[in-house]
Amino acid sequence: MKITFNAKNIRMINEEAKLALADTAEAIKTDLIKSQTMPFDTGTMQNDSTFVDDKRIIKGIARIVVDTIYSRKVYFDPEIHICQEHNSNAKQYWFEDYISGSKKDLPLKYFKRAIQGRVKQ
Repeated sequence: MKITFNAKNIRMINEEAKLALADTAEAIKTDLIKSQTMPFDTGTMQNDSTFVDDKRIIKGIARIVVDTIYSRKVYFDPEIHICQEHNSNAKQYWFEDYISGSKKDLPLKYFKRAIQGRVKQ
């Protein structure tokens, strides 16, 4: 039995998978903001300094970055008081739901939907 691979189609699927990964990261970022779990005072951290970094998408890496000098302290310092005045569900570990919590299956669900939309059978 001889198996032949279509290299052109494999390359196309790999490229579409990278784009689907970037779409997935954007969808998670959008869900994070809509669910109001990120601490919010003036909105700088959530609205201006949270973005998808897809510079390493060629290696299959897309990251959601919170680029403020105080975001690490807010996320990891147990002595920080999280105000829920603006975001009613704000909490310290706002990414944990996507890592091991109630939304841990959401990234895979978004990726499946994105890849199915991009790669036609």
